[in-house]
Amino acid sequence: MSTRSQPLVAGALTSVVGFTSSFAVVLAGLSAMGATRGESASGLLVLCVVCGIGTIWLSAAHRIPVILAWSTPGAALLASTGTPDGGWPAAVGAFVVVGALVLLTALWPRLGDLIAAIPTPIAQAMLAGVLLQLCLAPVLGLAAEPWLVAPVILAWLGTYIWSPRWASPVAFAAALVVIGAWLATHGGVDGSVAPVVAWTTPTFTVGALLGVALPLYVVTMASQNVPGVAVLSSYGFTAPWRATMTYTGVGTAVGAPLGGHAVNLAAITAALAAGPESDPDPRRRWLAGQTSGATYLVLAVLSGAITVIVTTAPTEVITAVAGLALLGTLASSLAAAVTAPEHRLAAVVTFVVAGSGVVVLGIGAAFWALVAGLVVHALERR
Repeated sequence: MSTRSQPLVAGALTSVVGFTSSFAVVLAGLSAMGATRGESASGLLVLCVVCGIGTIWLSAAHRIPVILAWSTPGAALLASTGTPDGGWPAAVGAFVVVGALVLLTALWPRLGDLIAAIPTPIAQAMLAGVLLQLCLAPVLGLAAEPWLVAPVILAWLGTYIWSPRWASPVAFAAALVVIGAWLATHGGVDGSVAPVVAWTTPTFTVGALLGVALPLYVVTMASQNVPGVAVLSSYGFTAPWRATMTYTGVGTAVGAPLGGHAVNLAAITAALAAGPESDPDPRRRWLAGQTSGATYLVLAVLSGAITVIVTTAPTEVITAVAGLALLGTLASSLAAAVTAPEHRLAAVVTFVVAGSGVVVLGIGAAFWALVAGLVVHALERR
C-alpha cells in the first residue's frame, strides 16, 4: 500500500469495522424501544448520514481525524430498558432531549462538569448492568437455536484469539452466511431492501425523560465523548470539543424523529484513524476522516437491505452478534467499576439495580441504578 493511500484505506476500515461491530446493537436497541422494522432501518440510515457528514466536515475544518459514531453503549441501554410509557414516539422524544442536553453541554460547560462529577465506578457499573442482559444473548441463543448461533460464536472466538479488533466483523460475516442459508430454506427475504426514511412525531413523557433520556445522555458522555477526547489526545490531537458537541447535539436532535438515538465522538475505532497505522505523518491523518465519512454515507444506502436481511431471520442470530460485540465493553466496565475499594459497594449496588431491569413508576432500571449508586456513595462518605 502506498503512503499516499494509507490514510484513505484506514478511514474506510474505521467505518466498516465500527458499523459491522455494533449495528446489531443499534437495531436491538431501537426495536426494544418499540420501533418497527422500517423505523429501525430509518434510524440506522440517519445515524450513518449524520456520522458521515459530521466526520467529513469536522476533520476537514480542523485538519485532524475527528471520527463520529453512534452511541453503542447507549443502544445497549435502550435494548435493556424496553419500551417506555408512550411507546416509540416517547422514545423519540427522549432522543430529542438527549440532543438538546449535548448541545447545552457545548454552550454551558458546567453541565459537562456535573457529568464528570459522577464517580467513574458508578457510571461504569451502570453501563455494565445495562450490558448484562444483552451479553447473555449468545448463551440464550445457543440454547434456543444451536445450529444457527454456534457458527457465529465459533467465528467470533476463533478470530478474537487471532485479532480482537476483527472478531465482531467476522462474527457478523458468519451471521450473514447463516442467515443466507436460513433464508434459502424459508422463502427468502421478506420486505423491500431499499433505504427507508420514516418520520415519527416525538412526544414527551416523564418516564421516558428520566428512564431513557437522562441515562442515555450520561452513558453517551461518559462512555463515548470523554474517552473519544482521550483517544485523540493520546495521539497528539486536541479534540474540537465545542464544535463537536454542537454538531452532535444538533445532529442527534434533528435525526431523532427519523429514528436516530445519539451521535458522539468515536472512542475505540477512532484509534484506527488517529494512530500511526493510518499515516506516519500526523498532518495527513485527517484524510482518514474524509474516507471514513464517505464510507458511512455508502453504508447508509445499504442500511435498508441490511436491516431487512438480519431481521427476517430468527432474532437469536442478530442478538448473539450484538452480545458478542459488547463482551469487551462489559469486561472493561466491570473492571473499572470495582477497581477502587472505596467505591466498590456503591458500584455493586448500581450494577445489581441496573442489571435487574426493574421498571418503577414507568422509569427504567438505569435511572434507579444511578440514584441507588449515588445514595450509597453519599452514605459511605458520611
